[in-house]
Amino acid sequence: MKNTFGSSVTMTLFGESHGSEIGVVLDGVAPGLLIDEDFIRSQLYLRRPHGKISTARVEDDPFRIVSGVFEGRTTGTPICILIPNTNTRSGDYSKGLPRPGHADYTAECKYHGYQDYRGGGHFSGRLTAPIVAAGAIALMMLRKNGIEIGTHIKTLAGIEDRPFGHLQTDIELLGDALFPVLRESSALAMQQAIEQAAQDGDSVGGVLETAVIGMPCGVGEPWFDTVEGVLSHALFSIPAVKGVEFGEGFAFADMRGSEANDGLRAVGGKVVTTTNHNGGINGGITNGMPILFRCAVKPTPSIFCEQDSVNLQTMQNETLTLKGRHDPAIIHRARVVVDSITALVLWDFLAQRFGTDFADID
Repeated sequence: MKNTFGSSVTMTLFGESHGSEIGVVLDGVAPGLLIDEDFIRSQLYLRRPHGKISTARVEDDPFRIVSGVFEGRTTGTPICILIPNTNTRSGDYSKGLPRPGHADYTAECKYHGYQDYRGGGHFSGRLTAPIVAAGAIALMMLRKNGIEIGTHIKTLAGIEDRPFGHLQTDIELLGDALFPVLRESSALAMQQAIEQAAQDGDSVGGVLETAVIGMPCGVGEPWFDTVEGVLSHALFSIPAVKGVEFGEGFAFADMRGSEANDGLRAVGGKVVTTTNHNGGINGGITNGMPILFRCAVKPTPSIFCEQDSVNLQTMQNETLTLKGRHDPAIIHRARVVVDSITALVLWDFLAQRFGTDFADID
């Protein structure tokens, strides 16, 4: 029953959707690093639901850092962040009739009926809030070293956003956008599709595309701890992520080697690639080019259409009609979670490569 991720910098996640508090412990953080609590708040705000395209359950997330930070700087000991749950309606959930697409049934199998089933319990997307709080600290550390991360909605319900262009500019554009797209017309069409799904009692999914700039070359491990492997491991922990691909991904299957290979050139005493089909990674190790990957996010499984289920107490087939407050799409809120997970993984890789004190101390 493992809820900890990382090697040099580790993250332990705890809590349930309708419990009193949820939280995270970060260990392996160097001492003396400046913590900007306003930035943590701004990142949590990006994850928060907004308007008709999100759930009506809105949590203000007044987080508390209860250890590991003193007088605004890290102490080098574990950082514990707590976030209260204040806007719950536990009566909307009943035990024994699992929701299709959710972890209700598998949780029953693993925890023998002792799990907290309210709102999905420990499996809920609510637990991405402490991930975002921890990820905000990781993003601070990466930015101190010139590393930036940005994610946009590449597609939603078949509607396309424009591809990444000038990465530095696009990452800045996405920075505090509540609906992270690179073309305004795409945002309007996507939001209309989400609203239509909500009116139908249904939901939609899509694809998130992420770019990382500023990562040095030579970070990562061959074989079992490749950058792709560890990032994928972490990204698949985000609820609703069902696919991850790097660079050209599955499109490589239709390419020749002469198309797929990235040529090498020396520019200003530095080796660069003429293309970036491999997404900044070769042999599991960063090559100094931008890291590019995409995550497929499935439609939110909480929908208001009638669905088939099984009463686990009587083992009789039943029809489930959902109650509660749910998102018709989570992809726009998941963007900051992807950024956070990516930052935590890369921070850990850098700490393994250069030591936990790799970040410059002010």
